[in-house]
Amino acid sequence: MSRLKIYNTLAREKQDFVPRQPGQVRMYVCGMTVYDYCHIGHARVMVVFDMVQRWLRASGFAVTYVRNITDIDDKIIKRAAENGESISQLTARFIDAMNEDAAALGVQRPDHEPRATEYIPQMIAMIETLEQKALAYQVMQGDVNYAVRKFDGYGKLSGKSLDDLRAGERVEVDSDKHDPLDFVLWKQAKEGEPFWESPWGRGRPGWHIECSAMSGALLGETFDIHGGGADLQFPHHENEIAQSEGAHGCTFVNTWMHNGFVRVDNEKMSKSLGNFFTIRDVLAKYDAEVVRFFILRAHYRSPLNYSDAHLDDAQHALTRLYSALREATPDDAPIDWQEDHAQRFAAAMNDDFNTPIAIAVLFELAGETNKTHSPVLARQLKKLAGLLGLVERSSHDFFQAAPAGLDEAAIQTRIAERSAAKKAKDFALADRIRAELEQQGVALEDKPGGVTEWRRT
Repeated sequence: MSRLKIYNTLAREKQDFVPRQPGQVRMYVCGMTVYDYCHIGHARVMVVFDMVQRWLRASGFAVTYVRNITDIDDKIIKRAAENGESISQLTARFIDAMNEDAAALGVQRPDHEPRATEYIPQMIAMIETLEQKALAYQVMQGDVNYAVRKFDGYGKLSGKSLDDLRAGERVEVDSDKHDPLDFVLWKQAKEGEPFWESPWGRGRPGWHIECSAMSGALLGETFDIHGGGADLQFPHHENEIAQSEGAHGCTFVNTWMHNGFVRVDNEKMSKSLGNFFTIRDVLAKYDAEVVRFFILRAHYRSPLNYSDAHLDDAQHALTRLYSALREATPDDAPIDWQEDHAQRFAAAMNDDFNTPIAIAVLFELAGETNKTHSPVLARQLKKLAGLLGLVERSSHDFFQAAPAGLDEAAIQTRIAERSAAKKAKDFALADRIRAELEQQGVALEDKPGGVTEWRRT
């Protein structure tokens, strides 16, 4: 297979991917802050980097995949107080919900899921190192801040200069900070808040230090891939670089990956706009594999526009892949990587995980499988799709799970497929489509002239 190229946000170009240790990949992805249900933006992060780790493993790499959990921060403390429950009760509940949502979307569990509260000693040790290197200082009120201007490389990931950042500073500045751009490493605990003992008094870590400490503890001072949403590029990932490289004096991450934003009907997702959807909201209307397919059909770096129309289209498209396997039973052989479709699939995936092109290859395979009923092509289709976490159910199970309330476009698509089957004298397939529609609450009536009418039952 061709060599894998990944777009490195730091370099602003695609680069040949060469892991630090041959055959091994260490990857860290910023996970969720568990104070509420995961939304469709979280779904994209989970599915995208699940796809990445699946392809890395399929390419023969031994992967260590870490995705963290932030289980202490201001929002968690506030929500627990509002609910009248303990922080541990709140976070345990939403961690369980997160895992349920991820499993529904076909997301495999990372190798490690560190929780911030389990790595407080490592965070304290890193802050002490930064303090010893004059990159951190404590202010009168007790907080410990990072001295941004003392780290020469600040801004290299986001492309922002310190002067530009300073000119854009609009918030009221804490007078204790040496510079308004400095950020907190350790927060002094307020009355009634959870705390840990530290050299700077009772407090808790800032958000940015969590990922530096956890990634370093589990993957080492330098590792291969760091991922997350585009919204984390600045300031979170920029601050991680400053902390980790400031403390260790070496490159933090070789390849930075960022998935694009999710928009809803071409607008930014926002609770205030009323277009905010949790994963559970979406899965109440759509099959989870349809949602996964919808996410992967777009390139991970491009914007993803969520709408019912796009999900309906994804439902129809995924149905086409499953339909191809109804008449052709895949054989049990492994993927033939010398076969043309497999080579083009691999070339697409090795070109910065180009899932839209890879999925287009799957549709070519589906078309040829429909024509030939070849078990070899059926196997290539099913197993290549499986590398993306798609088409892993049987066709029977997929159609049994289809929602009863198909929209008109989906019904017309099935009627057209039935008409084509009848013209080809494939009456068994035509009868099967009629039966499947009846199971989904749609009755067909054939009229003179080859016209088929339908009604809901």
